[in-house]
Amino acid sequence: MELLKTAFFTLLALGVLITVHEFGHFWVARRLGVKVLRFSIGFGAPLWRWCDRQGTEFVVAALPLGGYVKMADEREGPVAPADLDRAFNRKPVAVRMAVVAAGPAANFLLAFIAYWAVFLGGVQGVAPVVGEVVPGSPAERAGLAPGQEIVAVDGELTPTWKALGEALLLRAGEEGEILLEVRYPESSLTYTLEAPLAGYRVDPERPDPIRDFGIVLYTPPVLPVVGDVLPGGPAERAGLKPGDRILAVDGEPVADWQAFVDYVRARPGEPLKVVWERQGVRHEAVLTPRPVPGPDGTTVGQVGIAVAPPSWPPHLVRELHYSPLEGLGEAGAQTARTTRLVLDSLVKMATGALSAAHLSGPITIAKVAGTSAEYGAAAFLGFLALLSVSLAVLNLLPIPVLDGGHLLFYAVEAARGRPVSERVQSAAYRVGLALVVGLMVLALYNDLSRL
Repeated sequence: MELLKTAFFTLLALGVLITVHEFGHFWVARRLGVKVLRFSIGFGAPLWRWCDRQGTEFVVAALPLGGYVKMADEREGPVAPADLDRAFNRKPVAVRMAVVAAGPAANFLLAFIAYWAVFLGGVQGVAPVVGEVVPGSPAERAGLAPGQEIVAVDGELTPTWKALGEALLLRAGEEGEILLEVRYPESSLTYTLEAPLAGYRVDPERPDPIRDFGIVLYTPPVLPVVGDVLPGGPAERAGLKPGDRILAVDGEPVADWQAFVDYVRARPGEPLKVVWERQGVRHEAVLTPRPVPGPDGTTVGQVGIAVAPPSWPPHLVRELHYSPLEGLGEAGAQTARTTRLVLDSLVKMATGALSAAHLSGPITIAKVAGTSAEYGAAAFLGFLALLSVSLAVLNLLPIPVLDGGHLLFYAVEAARGRPVSERVQSAAYRVGLALVVGLMVLALYNDLSRL
């Protein structure tokens, strides 16, 4: 069932992104008088097809890994005499550039709309308060201390964990100094801290720009309070219910949830005497953890309960609400920030400042699509916006076979007054295709390495 959900949301995300991108090409081509022969979502054998009154064939094909808009073009096949004035290759260079640029532009627009929908619903986050500082890290060199709230990085406000992560990620792999603006709880005074960035890298296997910087953010203690009880499990048979607070096991006081979990996991099949409190009344019973396979191949104990989520202190919860007009401005700013982040990452990977292991492919996309959907519509829309910006930026790279490569050739044509020769274009396309295929193989290899 979990696999089906992941597959569904992956296909939904890719389907929306591809359709929007190709519709951008299609819509502008139609408006500028170019005859469109086919609008296809996917490749391979058609699963569904339909023709409109203008003779355009709409297709949904079996392999949903891309799409294309086929236009009347004498370079690709015969064009009926009646359609010659609508052939793509006969249009002015400005028209051809507009049609090519429309695909990435549509993806930027999709990201903007998705972010706007997220901001209209309100954004909730947690203030980035330092819990621990890793010795020898950039955070320690900056002079960060537990209890400080990081309010800005290099002048960029960081009201939430997410904002802090994005700001730090922009500086990963760089040299120079980073400026952190901090304050202590219940104080309006801010202090500026400065630290060298030398050695700051983000782990490609478990990317976490905040922890990699040396900051362990504060989280409230996870108390040993039952949140859910698995039907038919040892805990239910012993009488445990949601809301019960576990006090002791085998006479040992239980201070936090992790201590109880560790004790249970280490004793599969052993009877345990558990004491808990419910509405001020103490209860006790003996329950025997059932043996289950552990992640490392060992056998561990499990009693069938889940923890109640910890409560955040109200003063650390950030709830940001926007009017429709404010949401438009914030959506534009977030789209710009995401674009900068994607471009910055690509440049750093190209120059070696960031490991190419950060490049992700379809498997990672599928995993993140399924996970984001579990967190709700806002998380999925945010993920969709990030993917849409990434697709737009990648397509605008000046690599032949991509939209950016076509725009480069058309820009040269506009400057010279004549097209780039077919021989040069053909050679460039072969190089571009090899580069794109190589990147796809590398991304897939990185995906498989992470499994």
